[in-house]
Amino acid sequence: MAPVSKDGAAPWFETLRLRPAGFGALLTMRPNGRRDMNCMSRRKQTRSSTSFVDRHGLWTEAQARQAREVERAIKANKLELVRFSFADQHGVLRGKTLVAEDAIRALTSGVTMTTTLLAKDTSHKTVFPVFTAGGGFDMPEMQGGGDFVMVADPSTFRLLPWSDKSGWLLCDIYFTNGKPVPFSTRQIGRDALARLSAAGFDFLSGLEVEFHLFRIENPHLAPADATWPPQAAEVGLITQGYQYLTESRYDLLEPAIEPLRRAMAALDLPLRSVEIELGPSQCEFTFRPQAGLAAADTMILFRSAMKQVARRNGMMVSFMCRPAVANCASSGWHLHQSLTEKRSKANAFVLDDKDGLSTIGRYYLGGLLAHARAAAAFTTPTINGYKRYRPYSLAPDRAIWARDNRGVMVRVLGQPGDPATHLENRVGEPAANPYLYLASQIYSGLDGIAQRLDPGPSADTPYEMSAALLPKSLEEALTALRADDCFRQGFGGGFVDYYAHIKSAELARFAADERDRPEPTAWEQREYFDLF
Repeated sequence: MAPVSKDGAAPWFETLRLRPAGFGALLTMRPNGRRDMNCMSRRKQTRSSTSFVDRHGLWTEAQARQAREVERAIKANKLELVRFSFADQHGVLRGKTLVAEDAIRALTSGVTMTTTLLAKDTSHKTVFPVFTAGGGFDMPEMQGGGDFVMVADPSTFRLLPWSDKSGWLLCDIYFTNGKPVPFSTRQIGRDALARLSAAGFDFLSGLEVEFHLFRIENPHLAPADATWPPQAAEVGLITQGYQYLTESRYDLLEPAIEPLRRAMAALDLPLRSVEIELGPSQCEFTFRPQAGLAAADTMILFRSAMKQVARRNGMMVSFMCRPAVANCASSGWHLHQSLTEKRSKANAFVLDDKDGLSTIGRYYLGGLLAHARAAAAFTTPTINGYKRYRPYSLAPDRAIWARDNRGVMVRVLGQPGDPATHLENRVGEPAANPYLYLASQIYSGLDGIAQRLDPGPSADTPYEMSAALLPKSLEEALTALRADDCFRQGFGGGFVDYYAHIKSAELARFAADERDRPEPTAWEQREYFDLF
């Protein structure tokens, strides 16, 4: 179900209250050798500045004020612990937990982490020669397993409802010399939004996320099970499934899902609906649309929080696309999106004639289709995710669009003149890194606008229409990504090569242990079931 309804709901846009010469070239991608964190002016440095944040001018005045509010909140709520976390290259939160007194100091001094975290694949194994000169990146900052620094974004502060007297902060990452880490996917999302802003638009997106909720039968905590990666937990079902959106199935699920829903509400995430999906133990949460980077931040916190709360209640939430559990269905992540004109604040996709989608909207859609094969490396970043692209399955298998047809890659939603008009890209898997998913859409759409790409006719018979097929495998998607000039320019050639290297290591391990087949393998279950 879409996160916006036309039946009495507020309009879509009114619901808001490298260079290719190697990884080292990433450090010179932006003027003056740094990436701009946002369009607001930075605080001026003074001779008396002594903290890491002040020395390198990393916060705006607004962030400095918010940091003071965070300090007051830590004291007022008598917090004992604060978690500092950043989203890694896979969209997985990593970080450290500090006692409250030190957390207050760390707001401006930062928290150090090891650079090897940026060199790991989905098994948590380091796939670059970090103890060689340049660390395999041709970058001195990445060699030897040295430090980088997490700097909290104070606007993201939350009290964790499931962890007593604990707070949480999402961080941006820098090298110890103050340079932004070029592998920060949150910053890559910001860069894409800045490019969009320069073109005169803001980004609005809503999340529609499917997942599985299981009861843990055997967590496999015997020492013999602690392999690398470890043995996946054995699970049982909460519901049998195949009664899509029936109220009786929802009521059966409600006692299990209520702790999760209440936690999302306590985190002030913009949850809109809780739904029963088709498969056994399969659910869906949808969220109201958010501007800019907010939806990606929401996805990062949502996934992590759901997994933590479920575990504390003897359950397991998995965002793995197709778990190796008998009779389970595939899960998807549909990204609803539109552009808002910066000057008029109007939805740039609205048109008052029979077409119902503006010229800008059609060109943007054309870009999504043109770059769909390369974008799959970001929207569907796991080996497992490609087992969802099947014909006649309510999932796409080719780069086509239609008006309100669930067999296509992109649905156009909204009638002529409807201020809620937007696109629903149904291609993604729930394990995708949200910052890279978002950036792939923006760069694709901007290229469509720049090149005036025609998306072609609506595909009313989606599994019969002649069109470019989506990649059949992660390997095929990475080949398309490496060859895509739009993405090499947008993400930077160095980042594309870095990302492809990590994913290729994942593919190599899979090929050494398994052969690919239509159904999920034991290798995929160990690799993804608990990680995502």
